[in-house]
Formats: sequence, C-alpha cells, structure tokens
Amino acid sequence: MRKLVPLVALVVLACAPSAHAATRLVIRGAGFGHGIGMSQYGAYGLSLQGVGYQAILARYYTGTALAQVASEPEVRVLLQSAQRKVTFTGAARLGTQSLDPATTYNVVRGGSGLVIRAGTKRLFTTAPPLRVDAPAGGALLLSGTSQPGLVDGRYRGALELRPSGARGVNAINAIGLEDYVRGVVSAESPSAWPAEALKAQAVAARTYAITARAGSAGDGFDQYADTRSQMYRGVAAERPSTDAAVAATAGQVVTYNGQPVTTYFFSTSGGKTENIENSFVGAAPEPWLKGVDDPYDGVAPRHRWTPITLTRRQAQAKLRGLVHGTFKRITVLQRGVSPRIVRAQIVGTKGTTPVTGPQLRARFGLFDTWAYFTAISGEKAPAGDAPGADGSGGATIPPRSFSFKPPRVVGVLRGTVIGGGATGVVQVRRDGAWVDVAGVKAHHGAYRFRATAAGTYRVVFGGAAGPSIRL
Repeated sequence: MRKLVPLVALVVLACAPSAHAATRLVIRGAGFGHGIGMSQYGAYGLSLQGVGYQAILARYYTGTALAQVASEPEVRVLLQSAQRKVTFTGAARLGTQSLDPATTYNVVRGGSGLVIRAGTKRLFTTAPPLRVDAPAGGALLLSGTSQPGLVDGRYRGALELRPSGARGVNAINAIGLEDYVRGVVSAESPSAWPAEALKAQAVAARTYAITARAGSAGDGFDQYADTRSQMYRGVAAERPSTDAAVAATAGQVVTYNGQPVTTYFFSTSGGKTENIENSFVGAAPEPWLKGVDDPYDGVAPRHRWTPITLTRRQAQAKLRGLVHGTFKRITVLQRGVSPRIVRAQIVGTKGTTPVTGPQLRARFGLFDTWAYFTAISGEKAPAGDAPGADGSGGATIPPRSFSFKPPRVVGVLRGTVIGGGATGVVQVRRDGAWVDVAGVKAHHGAYRFRATAAGTYRVVFGGAAGPSIRL
C-alpha cells in the first residue's frame, strides 16, 4: 500500500508567486578578512598540530624562504591625524635640547612652523618636522581626546610632529623595527597562543613593516596603527610570550628569490586562502600570494558564519544606488580559487549592475567575500489557486478504489528560490522550534506544497530559510 505524507504532501507544479509575496535574502559564508596570505587561525591550528613557524610561513607564502634583514630600519607609524593639539609626557629631548620627562608638553601649529608649549607657556617655534625622543629604554605617553580614531598610550622611540592640512598636526611614532614588532604581535594574535603561531606572526609582521608603505613620500609615515596596515598598540601590546616570539625570530623576514616580499595576513580562511588578484580585484598576481588549502582553520569562530537574513526592503536599502528598479537577486559571475566572490551582478526589475566581491562585502557588512546569496519568496496561495480535496494540483494521492479518504488541504504555500539548489525541506513551527515535515523540490526556480494541518510554515533550501507563512 502507498503511504501518504502525514502532514504535508509535496506538489511539484511550478507556480509563480504574486508581487506581494514575502521575500528573504539569505547570505551564508565563511572566513574573516581578505583571504590573502597567512590565516592567523590557520597558523594557530597548525601550531596545535606541532608544526613549526618556518613551515607555517612556507605553507601560506608559496615558494618563500626566511632571511635576515641587513640592518634594523626605523618604522614610522601614524598615531594621530590632523589634531589641533598633540599632547605628550615622558619626552627626554628635542634635538640637542633637553626636556623634562615629568612635564606635559603640547604642540600646535604656529604660522608655517610648529609651536611647542609647556601647558599654556610657549617655549619656542621650530620648522617641521619636530622630533621628541623618549629616554633610553623608556617610553613617551601620548594623550588623546574623546575624538574617535585617536591612539592614546605609551610608545618607545620618538614622536615626530608634522603639519597636516590647514591647522592640524600629525603625531607619528618613529621606532626601531624590533620594538615596533613587539607592539604588533599581541595586537594581532592572542598572546596565549602557542609559541610557533606567535613566531609566525612576528616574522609576518616584521616583513610587512619593511615592504608595505601606507603613506606617500611626503606624509612622513609608512604604517597606520590599525587594520589599514597592521594593528599596533605600542608598549600596551608587549607581553612576555610575544616578546619572546619577537626575540626568537629577531631580524627574520620572508623572502622570494632573495628579496623581502609583502606578507599579507588575516584572521580566518574558511578552509582555503585566495590569490591576491581575486581578493584585491585588479591587483597583479604574485607567485607567493596564491590560494592554498588551510585544513586547521576550523578552530576559528568565523570559520562558518551564522547566516544573515534580510527582507527585500532591507537588501535594497543596503544596495542603494546599485539597484535598477526593485531588487530581485544577486548573481555571482566569477569566484576565485576559493569560493570567494570576484565579480557579480545585482539584478533588479529594470536592469543589472556589475559589482565586485569587495563591494558586496562592504555594502552588506560581511566578514569575507566567501559568500552565497539565496533569495527565497513565499506566500499563501489565493483560494482559487489551491488544489481540491481530491488531490488536484499534483499531490501524490492513492487511487479512489482505496477505502480511506485523502486528507483535507488547509492551505497551499508557494514561492520561488534562487541560489539555493533544487531540493529543500518544509518546516513547521512547533513549541518554539522549527521541525522538518516534508521534502520540497523547486522546478525552474518555483516550489509549491500543500498543508493538511494549520500552522506556520517555511521552506529551507541549501541551509537558507524562507519567510514564515501562516496557513
């Protein structure tokens, strides 16, 4: 005897929902960051497997070797930008002039020069740049305000003050490479991580510092103190474990064909890193920045994200200026060697707009460009569209010669799915949880099924859940 699905019978007619159907855009994805070079959580996972830092670096930077820098350069980090006043204590000297480390000084613009003051007392004016040095082995304390983006704290080396804009002053930390790396490692990787992961981070940070320049030649700095370059917190980031990692790798940098190369790194790969040209769209390919498998990245909190669900209106708002007409879907045209999006189209009712993966990431606030977009609509079919109790509409119903009666249909759910595959499940809400009750198939992107009991239903395709519909 043929069995009936007890609650919901599958119907495979391809009906199109009305313009008033509820629509959800579900975004699923993996990874955190740009995907290029070393995955920090992947390095952590490898270190837990007993892999040394040299092998970790060789895995993520293809065809590279380690070498020693010939001398220790000075790194210049922009700490504060375009400030009316830069305030600091702990300064030992300005050029050949001694300063009192216990005195609080401030620097403001004065005509074409810079004015250094003790409190409100003007000491002298000098041509820029103005450089004040910390005592040997000590640090300067840079004070900020409540303005966002300022970096307060203690910094080794020196402060260089330079004009910025019409009336502003930039505060730049000029510091030796090794002390700079001490201020980076725990700001980028937790100091409790295994030593080999911290050593890999130290070498990557050191190499990045000498190969990547953020400012232009006239700006007087080559690194930001944030993720535009790499995180840098000065003395506040110095920890025994990370200081040990810096000391154990002192002077070591990553090289390709004997030359130091830019060592991009990021948080979480999702299982595979990416070619630079596919993540920084338009960048030239680099032989050491190729996508590689990252099997131990699964320890990362964002190895896979919690799906993001948006209504059609919310999606359209985030894509404002890019949608022609009413938002319909996102079509991916090209993915990289990992599933990261390189190029896509935003499809509206009045046309399409080309976009890159990074553009989509920025508009939706995603962790990574490793993303999948599923658009699911759902609605209760109008009364005239519902199949009759005799099973018309395509349900699997036993022949009338059988003695039992077909179940009564209380409502029909229909809709469309784009980007979620052809097979899904129907769920009903019971006791505060969603429960699977039947399978569902989409034919040419449309699905339809009938319910034999009242309730709140939804469909799930490819892990993406559609809107809740009361039947």
